[in-house]
Amino acid sequence: MANDNMVLVSGATGKQGGAIARALLGRGWKVRAMTRKPGGEPARQLRELGAEIVAADMDDEASLRAALDTSWGALSVQNTWEAGVEREEEEGKRFARVAKETGVQHIVYQSVGSAHRHTGIPHFENKWRIEETIRSLGFPSHVILRPVAFMENLLAPESLAGIRNGVFAFGIHPDTRLQSIAVRDIGAYGLLAFERAAELNGRAIDIAGDELTGPEMARILSDVTGHRVEFQQTPIEQIRAFSEDLASNLEWFDRVGYNVDIEKTSSEFGILPTRFHSWAAQQNWS
Repeated sequence: MANDNMVLVSGATGKQGGAIARALLGRGWKVRAMTRKPGGEPARQLRELGAEIVAADMDDEASLRAALDTSWGALSVQNTWEAGVEREEEEGKRFARVAKETGVQHIVYQSVGSAHRHTGIPHFENKWRIEETIRSLGFPSHVILRPVAFMENLLAPESLAGIRNGVFAFGIHPDTRLQSIAVRDIGAYGLLAFERAAELNGRAIDIAGDELTGPEMARILSDVTGHRVEFQQTPIEQIRAFSEDLASNLEWFDRVGYNVDIEKTSSEFGILPTRFHSWAAQQNWS
């Protein structure tokens, strides 16, 4: 029998899963936090907040089944850059199938902004196929969230080192407007997707918090860090040598880009978007 207030959160020690797990715990939900490293510091912090920690792996069906058993709800999150495009798709479809088989009543899937727009980007297209799988399984209710680029990507070691040295390097044209979102906003929308499960059943919601060019972000970074930060366009061929998938993603940003109506979405769901300046001002750039 499903526990009426238990949500299994995959990726609980990562960005998206962690933000949603904390938002649920803060509202009194029972959270079963799934991780491959139950003894790690992120898991310890979630345990202190009241989460039940469970060791499970997306590639191990038996462990998934045990983690999902008796859960009313489940959050599905996979990591393209860790798993690769093909394996991520396998993991997402496996998670959905096992969730259905174990009796999960409500599933929330973390997709990507514009997954439905036939972008041709490998790690967008595979998420669309996972979405389609979830829809086909006939859960009593499901919600799909499609966040755009994370503001937190700027805190990755290479990006952070560049900003500290006065360079914000990114592989888009200077006049390209890029939509981004703070992870805490993803947490707020994730909480909503569980609290309003019946009302939002079947919805796929693209979410964003701000829209700026590279030079505009660099000016904000200059303001909040207290030293001059210049935008520098990383040559696309340099990125392609590292990842064809990422290169195609950045080229799509230049040609098309995300199209979230930020104000309309904020108004509909009552979630005030975190603007880039507000987010950046709260980070430690030193």
